Amino acid sequence: IKEYCGALSTMKLANQCYDAFEALDFLQNHTVELIFLDLNLPKLKGFDFLKTLSNPPKIIVTSAYQEFALQGYELEVVDYLLKPFSFERFLKAVNKVTDPRPAIPTEQKGVKVEKSDTLFLYGDKKHVQVKITDVLFVEAAGNYAKVVALDKTITVREKISALLERLPSEQFIRVHKSFFVAKMHIKSIEGNRILIANHTVPIGKMYRLNVVELINR
Repeated sequence: IKEYCGALSTMKLANQCYDAFEALDFLQNHTVELIFLDLNLPKLKGFDFLKTLSNPPKIIVTSAYQEFALQGYELEVVDYLLKPFSFERFLKAVNKVTDPRPAIPTEQKGVKVEKSDTLFLYGDKKHVQVKITDVLFVEAAGNYAKVVALDKTITVREKISALLERLPSEQFIRVHKSFFVAKMHIKSIEGNRILIANHTVPIGKMYRLNVVELINR
């Protein structure tokens, strides 16, 4: 789990606890958004620990025992990872927390909800309006992100995970820990590289499945 989390820019490890009591002590003084909970804990089992939490964060259960899955969902866990699990299965579970993407109704109570086709980005001390269809790709640069469009490049003080939430998910795909690209601008895919306009974007090992699924579509 530590290795998988390390491959995601959206994840930051707060602590690794040996047992439930150590976790309870940590949670008294720290706030976390997600816990990966093993059921086979010493002293106090995973679900018993979960029941002691009055306001629990999101929980993803990891277990070698399939028979406890139903109980997990009754306790409203986000997902139940059956060991051994692949990175793709892990990523699917994490996306339910970091990128739930609820469906936005096009009509609600007779009022139409229209999606904007532009995006305002703040860079170089000014807000710049960019057409979403002009965006080629976004590259992570620490706490900043570089948005590369057809006619300009804008560096903004946002993480790429935050930018991805502001862009239509059906038009973009994450292909690397530090890159997501516009599907419509992909010229070719060769080996571990994607050609977009005059740029070459790498494909990360952990995200190759995303690219394979795009090709198969």
